[in-house]
Amino acid sequence: MPQEHKLSVPVFALDGKKLREENLPAVFSGIIEPELIERAVLAINSASRQPQGVFPHAGMNTTAEYRASRKLPANVRGMNIERSRLPRTKNHRAKNAGRVAGVPRSVGGPKAHPPRVEKQLEEKINKKEKRAALKSAVAASKEFSLVSKRHFFEKEIPLPVVIEDKFEELKKTRDVVKTLKAIGISADLENAKKKTRMRSGKARRRGRTKKEKKSILIVTGKNAAIYKAARNLEGVDISPFDKLNAALLAPGGMPGRLTVFTESALAGMKKW
Repeated sequence: MPQEHKLSVPVFALDGKKLREENLPAVFSGIIEPELIERAVLAINSASRQPQGVFPHAGMNTTAEYRASRKLPANVRGMNIERSRLPRTKNHRAKNAGRVAGVPRSVGGPKAHPPRVEKQLEEKINKKEKRAALKSAVAASKEFSLVSKRHFFEKEIPLPVVIEDKFEELKKTRDVVKTLKAIGISADLENAKKKTRMRSGKARRRGRTKKEKKSILIVTGKNAAIYKAARNLEGVDISPFDKLNAALLAPGGMPGRLTVFTESALAGMKKW
């Protein structure tokens, strides 16, 4: 049987110099399926939605009752007296006596079709489909034609970007930016910072203070000091390789995110 051609990429040092060539795991040679990736991202995002509903008896705490019997006195029955047949309040001494209540069309009444907590919001997806979408999104991260549509580079470089394990031990944000600039991908950080804007109005009051553009994804072999160093960079996400999902690798369901892997992350992905 003919041997498969192994994809190789350079491993960068912290100063941006190429140390050696590294063979990519077989998962990077997979087939890219955009529709499957989008389906998995929608399923992941829908799982984070919080069910919302109204109080079941909202607008119904009233004495209003519909009385339509012809045997009742004309001043209390609800038919043949030239007024709408609707439930009305019973207390005849109060100012709101005979007021329509307890129906959606009344003042202070319940909503006609309110949101309900029991509504199914989560989009279901098979485990094998979700796993296949993850592998497809990983394969898309090596395609420069896809990544360059959504990210900026100082120069064309082979993808994915692989950095030595010392990158995980950086403790200062400026050191992380310095390394990314030496490799030639810091322009994407500047673009994300420029396009991130603060929100106003109701969205801000509800905690969605800003609209952030997605930038670089950093994938490590384990939790390390760089998690604190890189968390304040605009649009940057960081995750260990065993916590990756399609939503991180393809935000919005669009494959081709600029991803930086460490050597230990690649070593762990060889078992996929």
